[in-house]
Amino acid sequence: MQLASQSTRHLARFTQASVIAAAVLFTGVASAQYQKGPDPTVAGLERDGSFAVRTTTVSRLSASGFGGGTIYYPTATGSYGVIAVSPGFTAYQSSISWIGSRLASHGFVVITIDTNSTSDQPDSRARQLKAALDKVVSNASSRTNVLYGKVDSSRMAVAGHSMGGGGSLAAVRDYPQLKAAVPLAPWHSTKNFSTVRAPTLIIGADGDSVASVSTHSIPFYNSIPSSTPKGYLELNNEDHFFPQDSGEYGLVGKYMISWFKRFVDNDTRYSPFLCGAPHQQQVANTLRIADARNNCPY
Repeated sequence: MQLASQSTRHLARFTQASVIAAAVLFTGVASAQYQKGPDPTVAGLERDGSFAVRTTTVSRLSASGFGGGTIYYPTATGSYGVIAVSPGFTAYQSSISWIGSRLASHGFVVITIDTNSTSDQPDSRARQLKAALDKVVSNASSRTNVLYGKVDSSRMAVAGHSMGGGGSLAAVRDYPQLKAAVPLAPWHSTKNFSTVRAPTLIIGADGDSVASVSTHSIPFYNSIPSSTPKGYLELNNEDHFFPQDSGEYGLVGKYMISWFKRFVDNDTRYSPFLCGAPHQQQVANTLRIADARNNCPY
């Protein structure tokens, strides 16, 4: 009886250990399944990535719910997360075109959009961002389209500048299936985004006189619940139009890429660029960031 009891205990311990090992293995597989590209470095994130990129256009006439756009996509085979990006008030997609090519070169399908009207308000832009994502997904389902098989419709995200940034906030508020957002110098008359559950990184500028960080970016950040992964960066000596300043492409691109890699691709290799001692050291080593906040770890 004692021998049988010992055998039972050994079997129970073996079973428990096997379950734990399987759980650890599953977690590793889950975090690795969307990994694409080489291990990230600061230098690598501040420039174009390793993926060759092509473009295809969506004409205003063929677009439904938005004003047309340009789709940037990696030429390499595989399925990628998809990101829609909106320009700001009175602006066109040309003002944020660099974001499309930069993100695509790091392994995303990206559509930069024109809005139905350059004066469209943020909530309208939110709907247009979602319509643009749906268009890309639809295109990718057609065997005759260059995007066929390249889009993972379960991994969609948004970004935008100014009213487009406010639109990206409204989009993750209104469409909970979205995986992440990066609003740039966001403007929105609504200040409370307490229902946002998608990881959101807000980037503002200390010299912004159009959407000052004290009345826009910081209240937006503070209103997002602490249970939602969130981050805030404030650029030093920059104004509202920093997303159009080529001198900031490297820094802004690095954080956008890292955020989307972490939360659209679930790639934890990018966590050190957003959290912890490595991130804090990067912030301390540059005079270009006036303020950095987050609710790490993530």
